[in-house]
Amino acid sequence: MTSENRQALLEGFRDGTPIGLGYLVVGFSLGIVAKSVGLNPLQGFILSLLNNASAGEYAAFVVIGSDAPYFEIALMTLVANARYVLMSAVLSQKFSPDTPFYHRIFVGFDVTDEIFGISVARSGRWLNPFYNYGAMLMALPGWSLGTAFGIIAGNILPTTVVSALSVALYGMFIAIIIPPAHKDKIIGGAVVISFLMSFLAESFFPDISAGNRTIILTILIAGAAAIFYPVPEEK
Repeated sequence: MTSENRQALLEGFRDGTPIGLGYLVVGFSLGIVAKSVGLNPLQGFILSLLNNASAGEYAAFVVIGSDAPYFEIALMTLVANARYVLMSAVLSQKFSPDTPFYHRIFVGFDVTDEIFGISVARSGRWLNPFYNYGAMLMALPGWSLGTAFGIIAGNILPTTVVSALSVALYGMFIAIIIPPAHKDKIIGGAVVISFLMSFLAESFFPDISAGNRTIILTILIAGAAAIFYPVPEEK
């Protein structure tokens, strides 16, 4: 491993540590849901290791609890996680054209909201995949272990306590978007508009899933920002 890759890996460890801690808490709450549908700690651990997505996992647990067929579980998980296709497309533009394809595949395995946030906010022309590997090595164990611990704990803790702890993850995500929004007024305006539009979409279109709302709003807001405020091309 080169010194550049080693440095990127360590920086990924550093930035991924708070994400892993936040995932540990949220994974714990998901573990309680998994316990209610009959999953054991090992099953919950493996499921979270292979599907690091809160909305997608919760949807899967609900469908599992209703004894749905495998096809329906796979389809529901695909729809709930569809927004990660857009995030992966954006991240692909951050890699150097010389980046091997297998690096893109491995990075795409764990594209989450928070890892996407720290990756796109990282300075520099190109993104080193070892930075994502470092963040993933902190995030994946936190998420998987949190789910397993939640199943073990079962319903010992009140649901209100677990729900209150999960707020920490949203605070962490806000901390990710505030610095670039403060630095760039266009990004800041897009963030404010996204908050407002998300609230209105949830109020007026409650039948649309959260994942689909995110996809639609991302295309509309990001597309409008790209049209009216294009980023100048580098020479």
